[in-house]
Amino acid sequence: MARNRDHRAKPAGTRRWLSALIATATGAATLMIPSTAHADPLADHASSQGFEIGAALAVDHLNNDSQFANLAATEFNASTAENTMKWESVQPSQGNFDWSGADQYIDFARNNGHAIRGHTLVWHSQLPSWVSNGNFSSSELTNVMENHIDAVAGRYSNDVKYWDVANEIFLGDGSWRQSVFYQTIGEDFVAQALRAANEADPDAKLYLNDYSIDGINAKSDAYYNLAQDLLAQGVPLDGIGLQAHLINGQVPGDMQQNIQRFVDLGLEVAITELDVRIDMPASDSELQQQAQDYREVFNNCLAVSGCVGVTVWGITDQYSWVPDTFDGQGAPLLFDNNYNPKPAYDAVHDVLDSGTNPDDTQAPTTPGQPSASNVGANSVDLSWSPSSDNVGVTEYAVYSGGSQVATTSSTSTTVTGLNPNTQYTFQVQASDAAGNTSSLSPGVTVTTEDGSTPPPTGDCEVSYNAANEWNNGFTGNIEITPGSSVSGWELQFDFPNGQQLTNGWSGDWSQSGSTVTVTNAPWNGNLAAGQSVSVGFNASHNGTNDEPSSFSLNGESCTVS
Repeated sequence: MARNRDHRAKPAGTRRWLSALIATATGAATLMIPSTAHADPLADHASSQGFEIGAALAVDHLNNDSQFANLAATEFNASTAENTMKWESVQPSQGNFDWSGADQYIDFARNNGHAIRGHTLVWHSQLPSWVSNGNFSSSELTNVMENHIDAVAGRYSNDVKYWDVANEIFLGDGSWRQSVFYQTIGEDFVAQALRAANEADPDAKLYLNDYSIDGINAKSDAYYNLAQDLLAQGVPLDGIGLQAHLINGQVPGDMQQNIQRFVDLGLEVAITELDVRIDMPASDSELQQQAQDYREVFNNCLAVSGCVGVTVWGITDQYSWVPDTFDGQGAPLLFDNNYNPKPAYDAVHDVLDSGTNPDDTQAPTTPGQPSASNVGANSVDLSWSPSSDNVGVTEYAVYSGGSQVATTSSTSTTVTGLNPNTQYTFQVQASDAAGNTSSLSPGVTVTTEDGSTPPPTGDCEVSYNAANEWNNGFTGNIEITPGSSVSGWELQFDFPNGQQLTNGWSGDWSQSGSTVTVTNAPWNGNLAAGQSVSVGFNASHNGTNDEPSSFSLNGESCTVS
């Protein structure tokens, strides 16, 4: 199928701190950029670590607000077009392309040395009616989609580093969103879009991108399973974008583990649209919590070598999408309405600067007394109210009996490795990046359960699925549902045909003879009755690959569904 491309001339990109040339639809206008507002901007510290800090940029603000353009040029080394590269903007009617806004954004980003994220090629929203209501057949819509991808990705093939190829394709329960692409083409539209993007721009990294997949849940599991499927088919997929539109104080506790499991598949991960919305009006304590949330997200990404960067969805609160979308909420970004840097900015700056400030001698305030839950024979969950600090808390350490037993950047953790039927007192201490430490919190005392026998599982259920199979290998997925709550679990089963485990995820896997054992990971050991957890593995076989016939959870037989 022949498709025409209108490639742009690509002048060499050089960073310009004092000015950026913005090409408009009617001519060329010069946008003057004032000097940077901070002596050591975020971009400098991020670049020194090989890390990307980006912002979503609207061309109208770049053209008409010099403070916005200045911060975009100086504080960030990466960016995303907020709206001007979406389908309704670049191809409002079939075959008629409007490149004016996208060209202006690309020129600004390239001239300021940004790593550019193309957003987005295939999305159910901001889609012109000629596509959504076109009544195309499957082959016709495939052709429409591929032509659009070829035109957009081809035009900017020398400029864009990452493409968000398919955006928001699943619902919260992990089922497919009933978009016109899914309803007309079927789930294969994702693979077709990725292949078309790879053909149009073979040097770019290709991503799937969505909201509410920042932690481990049904929706992120759907992406995890789809990624496995696509990679097994040889479909060009390079990364997963976690949008991270968050509510203040609700950073998922398993965010780092979620990032890690995608990286373990051989993918990159990026935080692509970060903002943290607050109930308005925002109090000082809420702004401090927001700063802690930003710190935690950046730390989660920086802790995993395959997480390439964080993009915030805007620069100043005054232009954020949040107040118009979430009634009574706002103030989600790093700069306030008047371009004053907020505590969240200081927290991000501190993280990227590795927190080296020899002049900082102010200790964090004392954390709140921890509360304990899910007390098991060998573990306990602890949570506490946060400390505050002039530059931000970087870590909490949990102590028992004078010894450190856990550390975390969040205000909750699971302490493991405890002895059964033993009394422990836990206290928490906060520290900042300069090494200042708070006083120890008041303690909480708990007694672990008797661990002489495994906790009962009741009528547990197991669902086993060989999701993908090729030559002499396959990928298996197992869903475990205990009949009663458990604090720590161990699943065992036997391969019937000499299959051999090669690797697994979301648990600690081992094999002895034909018997496979998987125990919980640190983040999924506590399950309520009826709560499910999914684990997976890769294994080899010799031509026969029958499913295991029985499973046991903590020594008790399970029903196989």
